[in-house]
Amino acid sequence: MSAAAGATAVLYAPRSGAGSLRVFLRRNPRLLIGGGVVLILLLAALLAPYISPYDPIATNVQDSLQPPTLRHLLGTDDLGRDVFSRVLWGSRISLSVGVISVAIGFSIGVSTGLLAGYLGGTFDLLAMRVIDALLAFPALVLAISITAALGPQIQNAMIAIGIVAIPGYTRLTRGQVLSVRSQEFITAARTVGASPLRIVLRHIFPNITNTLVVQATLSTAYAILAEAALSFLGLGAQPPTPSWGQDIAYSARYLANLDWWMSAGPGLAIFLAVFSFNFLGDALRDALDPRLRRIA
Repeated sequence: MSAAAGATAVLYAPRSGAGSLRVFLRRNPRLLIGGGVVLILLLAALLAPYISPYDPIATNVQDSLQPPTLRHLLGTDDLGRDVFSRVLWGSRISLSVGVISVAIGFSIGVSTGLLAGYLGGTFDLLAMRVIDALLAFPALVLAISITAALGPQIQNAMIAIGIVAIPGYTRLTRGQVLSVRSQEFITAARTVGASPLRIVLRHIFPNITNTLVVQATLSTAYAILAEAALSFLGLGAQPPTPSWGQDIAYSARYLANLDWWMSAGPGLAIFLAVFSFNFLGDALRDALDPRLRRIA
């Protein structure tokens, strides 16, 4: 092989997986920022039992209503409980609700959307009418109604938020399937005798995963906010379990006395969690959508 040919071979050699990932992240730096913040939040939730400086439910009236200090980074509440510790432990509730409720909505909604989009006919008609019925109710009102009917528990809040998320996944998946199933490679798969299940799982679903991943990320932010709203209304985690929404509701009575730190801690935690998941979702959308992808 000549030197020129060798140089050309090296020049056009395919990048390794790690090299491609580095190039992808370099072209999309917002993924590093959003993903890094989300990773920090997840680690804080997982490691809360080890990094929390105090027991989140232990009371000490001698330290009640202390403003933020080096000893209590976010102050204490009226019972002397450390607000920072409660925020850390509350992240376990909020993030677990976000992940589990999104998993419920994703699994049911995507499955229904795949079947409705590919099969069409009577199943599509009936499934979409049920989805339209769910969409007739405001999402938060529907979640409140379901949780109130099932009982004020965090498990029921997960189920309610998951049910509320189903229509969005179903309609998005159905629309994507209708777009993909008319492509020539789907026609070719039918021609060679591929079964409907194989076509859906091997040819259609992989081609719509990018859109679904972005939707799941954005839905996690909504689920965290919805859990906080349900807990604020007393329909989520019950006292004395730490919960961001519940702690804001409990501390609201002290805002008039300028004891702001009791609400500031969980409020900032909700803001950071929702912002980071939305930021990551927007970055994923820009990175994975060919129409929005920037050429480096």
